[in-house]
Amino acid sequence: MRAPDINSSSIEERENYIKEAYRCKGNCEICGLCAVLKGKSAEVVFDEYIKGEKAYFDIVKELR
Repeated sequence: MRAPDINSSSIEERENYIKEAYRCKGNCEICGLCAVLKGKSAEVVFDEYIKGEKAYFDIVKELR
């Protein structure tokens, strides 16, 4: 599933996407999401995307 575009989606849709895409898998040794998010919750990292202020892929690029 692709990230909803900020121009054609609601805050709820974007928030649900982030929660689902970055939900804890319960196996840190295999997953690695916490390392990608640098120990922060996905909702905090993607707050500007959820609010519709910044594109999803712009934030992803910043994480690299």
